[in-house]
Amino acid sequence: MSEASMRTTSSVTHQQRSADAVLNALPLPVITVAADGKIADANVAAESFFEASVALLRRQQLRDLVPFGSPLLALVEQVRDRGAAVNEYKVDLSTPRNPGDRLVDLHVAPLPERPDHVVVMLQERTIADKMDRQLTHRGAARSVSALAAMLAHEIKNPLSGIRGAAQLLEQSADDDDRTLTRLICDEADRIVKLVDRMEVFSDERPVEREPVNIHVVLEHVKRLAQSGFGRHIKFVEIYDPSLPSVFANRDQLVQVFLNLVKNAAESIGESPADGEIQITTAFRPGVRLSLPGSKSRVSLPLEFCIKDNGPGVPEDLMPHLFDPFVTTKPTGSGLGLALVAKIVGDHGGIIECESQQKHTVFRVLMPMFTGDGAGPSPA
Repeated sequence: MSEASMRTTSSVTHQQRSADAVLNALPLPVITVAADGKIADANVAAESFFEASVALLRRQQLRDLVPFGSPLLALVEQVRDRGAAVNEYKVDLSTPRNPGDRLVDLHVAPLPERPDHVVVMLQERTIADKMDRQLTHRGAARSVSALAAMLAHEIKNPLSGIRGAAQLLEQSADDDDRTLTRLICDEADRIVKLVDRMEVFSDERPVEREPVNIHVVLEHVKRLAQSGFGRHIKFVEIYDPSLPSVFANRDQLVQVFLNLVKNAAESIGESPADGEIQITTAFRPGVRLSLPGSKSRVSLPLEFCIKDNGPGVPEDLMPHLFDPFVTTKPTGSGLGLALVAKIVGDHGGIIECESQQKHTVFRVLMPMFTGDGAGPSPA
């Protein structure tokens, strides 16, 4: 081979490596589909999205990776026929192998250098939609704050008078009437407790925070669960030991995750022998939240998940799961998850839920401690 040929080959190899480096640096999954429908190539983000290595992906057909009859298959054929790019928005690519909320925008285009090859780029809608919903959750929490302040003044004071009058009547009542006066007192106490729980939402004092090791918090929560409501459930921990500290209030974090674990245990119920709660921590760079009314963005790289294999959350309840007074429990007040959303929001993070049969995940994304003595601003 001549020196010129060697230089040309070296130049082509260098260009190929540069192109691969750029492709792998993209945060969006990108795959190339060959004429026979097989995956010809994939970047690192695609490996993560489909939970398979590029070597394994190259041995599979596109139809094996997407739901049966997926619009993506028709889009690929349409691009081949027309020779022009097409887009499709909010397409569900969840499969039994890759369950969960996998809503994506599709960008499909021909590859001029390789006839019959098509490039597919996926843009996940999940995070963007979750952040939009999270702002709604926080608005709901603020509305409860005003309601709580009003209830504390307008309800608790009259209730104390009603309870006092019932106690006076009880002194001169016979046994049958004493049952009714006792009922009045019990119901008055129950309403006061409900109002007391709602008053937490009207507490606008700054949260006292410090660097907190999330694994110490989660271990404490697990021990509490195993000694009580979760004694019949198997706990699985998948922790990232290198995770940095989170700038938070330890007691409030315990309250958040104890509530989530308790909900998971109640979802599983007492009878299932295979009941399992999985607690995971991970570092997920790239998730950033825009602050309302500001151009600044907060990075939320710390991911904490509580997963259970219970029956799941009813589909019609999902959009309102963090709204106050929404519950599936016969005796529940519907304030637990609303309070969790408020605490996470006060710490500058977001919380979301993905649910289907035997796979429910509550995911908390939070900022990490920066080490400068001040925590990130609440989002």
